[in-house]
Amino acid sequence: MRLNKFISETGVCSRREADKWIDAGRVTCNGQIAALGTQVQNGDEVRVDGEVIGAKKRQIYIALNKPVGITCTTEAHIEDNIIDLIGHADRIFPIGRLDKDSEGLILLTNDGDIVNEILRSENNHEKEYIVAVDRPITDLSLKMMAGGVKIMGELTKPCKVSRIDQKSFRMILTQGLNRQIRRMCSALGYKAERLKRVRIMNIQLGNLRSGQRVPSDRSVVAATPSDH
Repeated sequence: MRLNKFISETGVCSRREADKWIDAGRVTCNGQIAALGTQVQNGDEVRVDGEVIGAKKRQIYIALNKPVGITCTTEAHIEDNIIDLIGHADRIFPIGRLDKDSEGLILLTNDGDIVNEILRSENNHEKEYIVAVDRPITDLSLKMMAGGVKIMGELTKPCKVSRIDQKSFRMILTQGLNRQIRRMCSALGYKAERLKRVRIMNIQLGNLRSGQRVPSDRSVVAATPSDH
């Protein structure tokens, strides 16, 4: 088993983060500084920052309706971080991000494999949003968003856009650029006043209340924020 997969399966971080730790020289295998691509065999001793990490932990998958004002980070010193909101006994981390000013569905897990699977851009996984802007939006603007808008020096991928009413619309993306929808709106002269994610692949936000969480696919835990 590759070292980054071994580390991620213990639940301490994702494979991507494990690669960073290995590259920084923080990981040893049987007392030797490990390299990217190191293979781990049964009985090998793996340490991160000198601390032994061991067997694979139970896999946890949680769907959360993130409220506005919560930051999607595992950094404990950041106020109103998503990990403090969840308060789970195991170490989990969000899959991707949802802006502090945005709300809606986000998944959390300790499974590094599923993180890579969902975030890998070439897999074209759909994420669905409801967006409200500051003034009536034209049909032409919606068509332009669907075709691609230039932001941060690149053209966004074509996406699905449909009108809800004068000032709101539904958007389905297979891309995840930084603050993509807000930047797309801004590029066409609109301000996104409310942005809510309602679906990730086949996982729906449904009737989850703001701040509530439930098990997602393959979950082995079930709780709401008040349970921990």
